[in-house]
Amino acid sequence: MARLRLSFVSAFNERVQPLMDGTIQPEGLELVPTYSDPSETFWRQLKFQEFEISEMSLSSYLIARSRGMEMIAIPVFPSRQFWQTRLSYHVDSGITQPQDIVGKRIGVGEYQQTASLWVRGILEHDFGVSQYKVHWYMERSEELSHGGATGFTPPQGISFNRIPSDKSLASMLVAHELDVAAVNRAFQKGSNIIDRSTQIRATEGDWSKIKPVFPDSQAEGIRFYTKHGYIPANHTYIIRGDIYRQNPWIAFNLYTAFVKSKEIAQENLAESIPSGLIFGREYLAQTRKIFGADPFPFGVKANRPMLETLVAYSAEQGLIPKKFALEELFAPSTLDL
Repeated sequence: MARLRLSFVSAFNERVQPLMDGTIQPEGLELVPTYSDPSETFWRQLKFQEFEISEMSLSSYLIARSRGMEMIAIPVFPSRQFWQTRLSYHVDSGITQPQDIVGKRIGVGEYQQTASLWVRGILEHDFGVSQYKVHWYMERSEELSHGGATGFTPPQGISFNRIPSDKSLASMLVAHELDVAAVNRAFQKGSNIIDRSTQIRATEGDWSKIKPVFPDSQAEGIRFYTKHGYIPANHTYIIRGDIYRQNPWIAFNLYTAFVKSKEIAQENLAESIPSGLIFGREYLAQTRKIFGADPFPFGVKANRPMLETLVAYSAEQGLIPKKFALEELFAPSTLDL
């Protein structure tokens, strides 16, 4: 029997790579993979619905669903970070601790992106920095943004500004036109059409004046994990609505294939540590001691507290009109996995 042939777009990720390269093949499916930067992927999918299976921003997924866009998620979460630890500040801003961000100018790639959602929620609930008591600056243009595709408008009461088209998060932070921003993309090799920090990198500025808001990112990550019990995820995978309606069986088959793909990555993790990381195995042991054998759990059950917090933050921040029940967001055949 012929397998159903479906387009599949994702960033490179070691937990997904066995699925992308065909080592793991979902039962009944033939996937045609496209590797794509998430910023471009989400814009293309939200605006044009080009792919039948797509990696997707969790925050943009909630917004798209609240506005009637047809897609269904499977509870696979390929990437996680402690997003607040990516924030940097300019030393002339007077910031010495996260609480000092009140009243300051914060730059974000996109207001509705999941990393920004987590940063706002964590700053507010863990450090007392209200989203209404800072000034937000967004780098992406309306035309080339996820919000442009979903009809984003700034929530009422937010101080919202757009970064000029000839500037970036990086150039404005190093010039102290912003006080705080996540500028890691300016120092990555890759570039994309969405994020100006990958094009206007401002490497000629005085970067000695840019410091991390959390100097000990490991300590902050451990603090957060100890308090909340999870590492915040930012992406999931979705099936386009028309495909799912015609073939609801693919959700379960895809989910089980993602699980098998991650198992292969976990089995090969120790052997895949680059030799240049002299203490790589010790770091892996430390990671497992803190976070357990699997810091990237899949499934609704294992991620319910995180997902419920994410949905609550989205509603609280005015991105969606009301909270979703998790059962509304994920394919029914995957809810008990």
